[in-house]
Amino acid sequence: MESGLEIKKVDSQGRFVLPADWRESELKESQEVYIIKRKEYLKIIPKRKVDLSKLFDKVDLGIESIKDWKVFEKKFFARDIK
Repeated sequence: MESGLEIKKVDSQGRFVLPADWRESELKESQEVYIIKRKEYLKIIPKRKVDLSKLFDKVDLGIESIKDWKVFEKKFFARDIK
């Protein structure tokens, strides 16, 4: 897919066609997109399935182990967030 600028017509119902090469390369897993609305523009991001298991051991909560969930919650939420 080549990067660039394309000018598209918007129909009376607010629809336009996404470039075919972008659809083929970016819309692999789903035919859905996120549309982020800003004051002067829209940002379109393809919806992808995220494998959160890759992140399980990546976060340091500052606690050695979680033996008792209630104790963990008290320690975790009592900390000052900086």
